[in-house]
Amino acid sequence: MTIRNNSLTKLIPLLTVVAIAGCSTAGSLFTPDKIDYKSASEKKVEPKLDVPPDLSQISRDNRYSIPENGSTGPLTASGFNASRTAGAANIPAAVTSTSVALNSWQNMHIERDGSQRWLVVPQNADVLFPKIKDFWQENGFLINEETPAAGVMETDWAENRAKIPQDFLRKTIGYVFDSLYSTGERDKFRTRLERREDGSTEVYISHRGVEEVLTGSDKTGSTWAARPNDPGLEVAFLSRLMVRLGATEEKAKEIVAGTVVLPVKAKFVKVGSTASIDVEESFDRAWRRVGLALDRVNFTVEDRDRAQGIYFVRYIDQDSASSSQGFFAKIFSSDKEKDTKRYRILVKGEQNLTHVTIQNNDGTPENSTASEKILNLLLEQLK
Repeated sequence: MTIRNNSLTKLIPLLTVVAIAGCSTAGSLFTPDKIDYKSASEKKVEPKLDVPPDLSQISRDNRYSIPENGSTGPLTASGFNASRTAGAANIPAAVTSTSVALNSWQNMHIERDGSQRWLVVPQNADVLFPKIKDFWQENGFLINEETPAAGVMETDWAENRAKIPQDFLRKTIGYVFDSLYSTGERDKFRTRLERREDGSTEVYISHRGVEEVLTGSDKTGSTWAARPNDPGLEVAFLSRLMVRLGATEEKAKEIVAGTVVLPVKAKFVKVGSTASIDVEESFDRAWRRVGLALDRVNFTVEDRDRAQGIYFVRYIDQDSASSSQGFFAKIFSSDKEKDTKRYRILVKGEQNLTHVTIQNNDGTPENSTASEKILNLLLEQLK
């Protein structure tokens, strides 16, 4: 945790008086929370009036509607009831039904391979996509990229303000100048939706993080460096998403705790000049895990063809960025401004063994050192 401007420490006595005077209650300052994100370019998101997830299919009650029978004569109880009965005959059963819609969250569950988890929701991906977008915005993120057809969205970089120590000095200054404090870390999350044949959807959340590192012999400069992804944050947001979709917090915790760990074995193989990864599992499981691994290690999945077992990706090599760029430019500039190369990640299954190889953008084997670098990045996630 850092303070942006040390010269303002002279203002601490004055700020203390102002902050204390402006506090309505002392207790409101000491509310702990482990996750409290704020986007670097946050804008206000207007609250939406959503129908609760478990009530989305409930029909309206027309008991108090004004009858539209075109009659200009006096209304009678018998005539009104007769018109309702006649009108109901022309209304689909789904509308006239008084049964309560099923709670779709009751069938939600989490599946897991190694450190990778994903949520299975018994809803169509097209229905889920806008709900998940609202979910990220409600949690303090801006959406930096969204492709509904591909089922992919990515948040902007954001800071977890809950990591800033909530001591008296921080609370006093932060009450007036909250932006003076920084954790020195930023996070972004990528969400990918995979459609299942039964109409349900697999939801994957992958985390990517960076941290501010001091540079130079006098440590006066700084740059942003990648830090390991945090599976704990991914699970935390999967749990929060379950609650957003209708589950109770207790049920979400129960589902996460009850997730069964499936052992996975993956190894690097090189025959001649051709390198690959062998994963000891079926194509279906390997395909899902390779997709999540790509999200975690800074690949942009532009398209995918499950039938052919191909991910069409764009790889952004942070090391190739111009050294003249500032620390914000290297990490927070758009992907199009950086050197990128396109590859095909080929996933081919043979019973309970799946091979992962790299092809160039033309579909021919990629046997360069870049291929081995990509495979090693994926291997770290597939182990």
